[in-house]
Amino acid sequence: MVDDKKKKKIIIIGVSAGFAALIVLAVSYFGFIRPSKHTEAQLRSNAITLAQEYVFQGEFERALDILDRLLIADSDDKAARELWKEILLAHRDKGRDKAGSSPYLSPDDLAFQANLEAGRRAALDAELARATAAEAAAAVRAMAEAGRANVVETTNAALAAAEVERQEAAAERMAAAAEEAARKKAQEEELARKSAAIQAQMREVQALVAKGREAINRNDFTAAREAFSEALGKMPAGEDRFEAQEMAEIAEAYYEAFARQPDTPEGREAAQIASQEAASHARQSIAKDPTQALPHHTLGKVSRDLRLTEAAIAEFKEAVRLDPNNYLYSFDLGRAYFTNRDYPNARQSFEKTAALNRNFEAAWYNLGGTFRAMRMPDDALTAYHRAVGVKPDYATAHREIGRILSSKGDSKGAVDAFTKALQYAPNDLASIRELGVAQMASNDYAAAEASFAKALESAPNDDQTNYNMAVVKINQNKGADAIEYARKATLAAPANAVYVYTLALANETAGDFEGAVAAYSRAISLDINYIRPRINLGSLYLSNGVADKAVSLLTAAYDQQPNSFEVNNNLGAAYARLEQWDKSVEHYGKALQAEPANATVRINLARALAGSGNLSKARDAYLECLKLDTANGDARLELGKTYISLGEKDSAKRSLEELLRGNPDYPGNAEAERILSGL
Repeated sequence: MVDDKKKKKIIIIGVSAGFAALIVLAVSYFGFIRPSKHTEAQLRSNAITLAQEYVFQGEFERALDILDRLLIADSDDKAARELWKEILLAHRDKGRDKAGSSPYLSPDDLAFQANLEAGRRAALDAELARATAAEAAAAVRAMAEAGRANVVETTNAALAAAEVERQEAAAERMAAAAEEAARKKAQEEELARKSAAIQAQMREVQALVAKGREAINRNDFTAAREAFSEALGKMPAGEDRFEAQEMAEIAEAYYEAFARQPDTPEGREAAQIASQEAASHARQSIAKDPTQALPHHTLGKVSRDLRLTEAAIAEFKEAVRLDPNNYLYSFDLGRAYFTNRDYPNARQSFEKTAALNRNFEAAWYNLGGTFRAMRMPDDALTAYHRAVGVKPDYATAHREIGRILSSKGDSKGAVDAFTKALQYAPNDLASIRELGVAQMASNDYAAAEASFAKALESAPNDDQTNYNMAVVKINQNKGADAIEYARKATLAAPANAVYVYTLALANETAGDFEGAVAAYSRAISLDINYIRPRINLGSLYLSNGVADKAVSLLTAAYDQQPNSFEVNNNLGAAYARLEQWDKSVEHYGKALQAEPANATVRINLARALAGSGNLSKARDAYLECLKLDTANGDARLELGKTYISLGEKDSAKRSLEELLRGNPDYPGNAEAERILSGL
C-alpha cells in the first residue's frame, strides 16, 4: 500500500502549465487594438484614398485640390505627387470631351478594375477554405516554436501533421478550382468590353497562362516557363493592369507548385525552382502595377515557407496596407508575427482579421494561441470559445479549452472539453491522453484507466502514456499491473528519473521491498537533486526497521529542502526509532511549522518530548493536539500517562475517564481501564 502523502507526490505528466479556463464573454472584452483615427499618417492615407475615389468618379478638380494641400504640407510626399502627375497627364492627353467621363480612368478601365476586384474577392473566398484547413498546422508549428507544445503530444505530432496535410490538400484542390472559375468569369466580362483585336490578344495570353498552369501541375517547369514567356511576350500594349494581374497569377501558380512539393530530393529541387519563379513574377507584377496587393501576398507566402520571417512580415504588411479589408492578408501577417514571437503585433493582426470576418474561426483560434503565448489564459479561453461558436466541431479548439481548464485546476470542465474534442475527432491521441490526465486529476481512476488503455492501443510503447497508466494503477493499489506499465516507460526512456521513481513506487505498492529499493536507488543515481526517491526510500527503510539508513537518506534530502514537511516528519520518526530524542523533537517541530494543524505530528512531537524527559512540554503538546482534535484517543491516553509521570494523578484520572466516556470504541480503552484501576 502507498500512503496518501506519497500519492500526492506522484507527478502527472500531460497537463499544460500556465493556461486557463474558457468562458464566453462579451465582444467588447477583447479590447481590439486599432490605430488612432487622428494620427498624421492616417489623415494622409485617408486624404489620398479620398482623392483616388474622386478620380474614379470623374471629380478631378476636387482630387487635385486635396493633392495640392498634401503637397503644400509636404512637397516630398511621393504618393501624392505621382497621383497628381498622373491626373495632369491624363488631362493633357484626353481633355474633357465628355461630361461625366474620366480622362484618368476610362469606362473600360473602370470596368476592368471592377471585374478584377470581383474575381479577386471570389478567389479570396475560395482561399478561405484552404486557410481554414491550413491554420491548424500553422498554429501547431508556431506554438512549437514558442516552446508551448504540451508534453503528451510529442509522439502524436507526426499523426496530427499527416491528418492536417490531408485536409490541407483537399482544401487546396477546392480553392484552386474556385479561384480558376472566379478568374475566368472576371476575364470573360472584361473581354466583352474590349475591342475585337484586344480581346483576341487577351484571350491568347490567357490561354497561354492556362497552358503554363497545366504544365506546372505536372511539374513540367520547362513547358510552363515556355508558355508563360510566350504569354508575356504577347501582352497587349498599354494594358499594364491586365499584364500585372496575369503576372500575379503566374506567381501564384508557381507558389502553389512550391507549396505542394514532397520532402524528397526531387521535390526540394522542384520547390526551389518554383519559389524562385513565384518571387520573380510577383516582383515583375509589382513593377508593372505597384498598387496590387496580391503579388505582395504571394511574396510573403514564399518568404514565410522559406522561413524568412522578417521578409514575410514586410510583404504581408504591404499587402495589408494596399488592401486593408482583406482578412486573409491580415491573418497571414498575424501568423508571421507569431512565428517571430512578436505576440502584441500578432494579437493586433488576428483581432483585425476577426473584426473583418467574425465567422472566420481560424482567426479566433490563432488569437487564442497568441493570448496563451502572452500568458493571458482567460482571454485565450474566450477566443477559443469564439472559435467553437463559429465552428462547433472544431476539435483542436475544444482540446485547447481542455488544456487551459486543466491548468486552472478545473478538472471537470477539462474532462467535458476533451470529451467534446473526441466527439469530433475520436482518434485524436492527444485528446485521449489528456482526457485521461484530467480524469486522473478528478480522482476518477477507472475512467482514466480506460482512456489510457485506448491511447495505448494506438501507441503501445509511448513512455508518457505508460507512465500515466502506472500512476493510475498505483492509485488503485494495483501494484503488479503498475509495475508492467512503469517498466515499459523506463524501457522507452531509461534516463528519466521520474519514470524510475514510479517503478519503485509500483514495486512498493506490490510489496516487493527489494525491487523498490533497487528502483529508488537507481532514480537517485539518475538525478542527485531529485529528493522524492530519497524520501520514499528513507521511509521504506524506516518502515522495515532500518533506521540508520533512513536517517542517511533523509538527511541528504533535508540538505536540499530543509523546510519540507515530509522530510522533517520522517526524520523525526527515524530519530525517534534511534531514540535520539532531541533531534526527533527538532524535526517534528519543523514539520509542525509547515503544517501547524497536523494532529498526528503534534502527538509524535509530544512523544519525542516525553522521550527526551521534558514531560511538561509533552503535556502541553498533547493538550494542543486535543484542541485541534478533541476526539483523538491517542492524545488523551498519552496525556493521561504523562500526567501520571508528572505525579498529577487527579488530572490523569480526569483525562482517562473522559477518554472512556467520550470515545467508547477506542482500541486503547482496555489499557486506560487498567491504568485507572491502579490510581
